Amino acid sequence: MEAKIYNQEGKETGKIALPESIFGLNWNADLVHQVMVSSMSNKRANTADTKDRSEVSGGGKKPWAQKGTGRARHGSRRSPIWVGGGVTHGPTNERNYKKKINKKMKAKALFTVLSEKMRNGEVVFVDKIEMSEMKTKTAQGIMKAFAKELKNERIADGRKPYIHLATDVNDENIVKSFNNLPQVDTDEFRNLNLLQVLNHKYVFIVNPEKSVEILGEKLN
Repeated sequence: MEAKIYNQEGKETGKIALPESIFGLNWNADLVHQVMVSSMSNKRANTADTKDRSEVSGGGKKPWAQKGTGRARHGSRRSPIWVGGGVTHGPTNERNYKKKINKKMKAKALFTVLSEKMRNGEVVFVDKIEMSEMKTKTAQGIMKAFAKELKNERIADGRKPYIHLATDVNDENIVKSFNNLPQVDTDEFRNLNLLQVLNHKYVFIVNPEKSVEILGEKLN
């Protein structure tokens, strides 16, 4: 399997041979769904927390006498039916949302989605991106060149995350310039995960030789 390699002007500069074990897998919806659900669960912050009647302040004294007042009987201001009282069956931060997922399953799910995107022409290999300074105009020019080459204007003018730019190095000039574009999210390729690939239409991979080598290491 071969794929085109482009330069940052959007021109083809060569080709790269891709391993079938990474970019040639058949679609497996069950595996992708299982890993996606696990990944989303593991990202949950679990910050929702309510206090029940034993945790809220107050309520040491009976509000009024049991009989003789004409009002309904109450034993504590902390009762859930009182304003300011405890919450019944509310969420607590003791709940554990973590879901264990095997390392090889995570890798195979990622490769399965990359393979599907490869078949749809949604994986773009870029030999390198060089920026001597932080300049959003330069980043926009690169995206316009690819929009013209791939015949998709949303690459240049999208207003929602549409492209995941996986860089080979953490270059501040590249990251800050491209992050000013609403349609582009950037991260180092070694951090590439299933959710990043699923949440974007295109995946731009910088320095494909090194990146494919990193993907191969995920199998070990």
